[in-house]
Amino acid sequence: MSRIKTLSFFSGGGFLDLGFEKAGFDTVWSNEYDPVFSEIYAQGLTSWAKSENINKIFKIANNNPIENIDSKTIIKEAFNGKKPEIFGMIGGPPCQDFSLNGKRNGFEGERGKLTHIYIDKIKEIKPSFFLMENVPGLVGLKHAKPIFNKLVKELEDDYYVEKNKLNALEFGVPQSRERIFVVGFLKSLLPMNYPYFKWPEPKYPKALKMYNWPKQNDFWKKVEKPVNIPLELCVQSCLKKDNENVANIDEYFKFKNNKDKRIAIKEGDTKRQSFKRLHRYRYSPTTSYGNNEVHLHPYEDRRISVREALRIQGVPDTYVISPKINMTKKFKVISNGVPVPLAYEIAKSILRYIKVNFNGYLG
Repeated sequence: MSRIKTLSFFSGGGFLDLGFEKAGFDTVWSNEYDPVFSEIYAQGLTSWAKSENINKIFKIANNNPIENIDSKTIIKEAFNGKKPEIFGMIGGPPCQDFSLNGKRNGFEGERGKLTHIYIDKIKEIKPSFFLMENVPGLVGLKHAKPIFNKLVKELEDDYYVEKNKLNALEFGVPQSRERIFVVGFLKSLLPMNYPYFKWPEPKYPKALKMYNWPKQNDFWKKVEKPVNIPLELCVQSCLKKDNENVANIDEYFKFKNNKDKRIAIKEGDTKRQSFKRLHRYRYSPTTSYGNNEVHLHPYEDRRISVREALRIQGVPDTYVISPKINMTKKFKVISNGVPVPLAYEIAKSILRYIKVNFNGYLG
C-alpha cells in the first residue's frame, strides 16, 4: 500500500510529522520560518529515520513565512503541480495569542492570525483531510471562541469536521498537556452515510484523577514509588540513568549562584512562576520553556537536560540534535512540539478512517 502524502505547516522540530511518519504517512512538504528550528527538524527526523532503516532525508521544503507562500507554490513544490487523489495537511499554528498564560490577543495577535491563515490554506489547497492542533484557549477565550467556530463552520461546507480536547498524559506521556485537535475529511470522498470519526482511545483515561499522585517532599529526600502509578507517566522514566551515554543527555543550563535558594525548593513544587521542580513520581506540567527557564531536576541540583525534555515529549532517543545547536533554541523547539505518542495515535485513527470511508482509495 502506498503511503499517504502529507503537507506539514509550522513544522518546528517535526514531532507531529514524526507521529504521522510512524503511523505510515509520508511527509512530502514542510514549512518552518525559523532557520535553527529547520536545522533541528532535519537532524532529528533524519537520524530517527536512519535508526528505523528508512531511506529518507528530511529537510524543510520552504523557509518563507507561510503568509508569503501562495497555495499554487505549495502544490508545485510538493507535487510538481499535480495534486494526488488522497493527501493531507497537518499543522499547529503558533498558539501564544490563545494561551491562557499569555497575552490573550486571540486572532488579533500576530501569532493568532496564523491560525486564520492556516484555515485559509486548507480552503485553497483542498486536501483530502486536515489536522489542526492548538491550545485550549482557542475555544476557551470569550473573544476567540466565536471567531474560531465561524472559521470551522466555513470549513464544514466542504469537510466533515470534528474537534476534541485531548491530554497527552492519558496517552502514556509523562506530561499533563491539553490541546485542541480539529480533523476534517473532504465530503466528496466520503460515502453519503459516513460514520463519525473515532478519536483514539486513551491508554490511561482520566489519569489526572485516577491515581493518588504524590505532592511535595524535601529536596534530596529519598522517595518511594507509589505502587499503583505506571512508571511511564512519571518524570522518573525520562531522567538520566547511572552512566547513561546517549545524545543530548548532558546538555543543560548551568547555575552560577543561589544554590541555597534552589535547594530549598521542594521536589514537586511546580506551582511557582519560575524554578519549577519536577517530582520524580509525578507527571510534568506542560513544557513551556523560554528565557532559559527550564524545569528543575527532581533530586539533582540542575535543570533537566535536552534529552530528558525530549523524553517528556515522548520523542525517541534516536532523534538526535547536534551539540553545536544553540541550547535555548533546542528547549524552545521541544516545548512547542506535539508529544509524539499522541500524534501517532491521532494519525492511526485518521488512517483507519480513510481506509474505511474514502471512495476510490486503493490502499
